[in-house]
Amino acid sequence: MKGPLSFEEQRKQMVSEQLAARQIKDRRVLEAMGTIPRHKFVHQSDQHLAYADGPLAIGESQTISQPYVVALMIELLNLEGDEKVLEVGTGSGYSAAILGYLARKVYTLERHASLAESAEHILNELSLDNVHVKCSDGSLGLPEEAPFDAIIVAAAAPQAPSLLLEQLSDGGILILPVGGSGGQRLQRWRRAGEKFTHDNLTRVSFVPLRGEQGWDSNSWSR
Repeated sequence: MKGPLSFEEQRKQMVSEQLAARQIKDRRVLEAMGTIPRHKFVHQSDQHLAYADGPLAIGESQTISQPYVVALMIELLNLEGDEKVLEVGTGSGYSAAILGYLARKVYTLERHASLAESAEHILNELSLDNVHVKCSDGSLGLPEEAPFDAIIVAAAAPQAPSLLLEQLSDGGILILPVGGSGGQRLQRWRRAGEKFTHDNLTRVSFVPLRGEQGWDSNSWSR
């Protein structure tokens, strides 16, 4: 009788059944998702669920997103390998690790010090030295390192934060969920000079973006 699948086998299964089967087509994204050990970014008690088709709690009322959602949002950035990327909402560090595999340099912002420290430890353990973790209000972005070729936000905002749009390079892309506790839409913003356009994509469900350009505890539940 065959035993349980190894983590490597579970990753391959995740890529084929949850990603490729749902039209994730970017070869580099599929390769990254099949390489980065997702089980290292979840609590040890949840490692048997690390490659399951759903989110998992990681502490501080935050979650590690469903693998498909991570792959979809990153695929929408159209990364080719030489980009400087900003991530808002480090969480466990998993998406930052995928971005680090795909881009030249990644800055990732997390407001919870405990999550930032844990993520930085795991990223260092994986020798992803092109990923830089900072503990700060992610809704404000990181103006001292701007402009960014791509920005990805892993929490729901009331609208696309103007400060993040301003930190996009010409031709840059911002991916984020927009909406409240009743549900959100994934949006893709593009910058062309001083003009910004966006598309409304699929429905998603994220925790709220907290901070100066995010939700406060009263308005989120309306």
